[in-house]
Amino acid sequence: MSASDAPTVKRPFFRRKKTCPFTGPNAPEIDWKNTRLLGRYISERGKIIPSRITAVSQKKQRELAKAIKRARFMGLLPYLQQESNERPQGRR
Repeated sequence: MSASDAPTVKRPFFRRKKTCPFTGPNAPEIDWKNTRLLGRYISERGKIIPSRITAVSQKKQRELAKAIKRARFMGLLPYLQQESNERPQGRR
């Protein structure tokens, strides 16, 4: 049996460990007044992006959600985004 006859074993996809962007010495502070930072964690439809996508830790995700909700209540962030393309109107 030669080396070319041996079955090839695919190596699994290497996934880099995600680190929380709010932990560490130079990490930004989560503040409800910082709309630019909070806007990065809101989808184009206005939903809060889950931590499995943004790699935010559970504790910081709770703080982030609370800050986003507070900024929405104070009028700094919208509750939902308007769609750019209008839906056709119903029959008249």
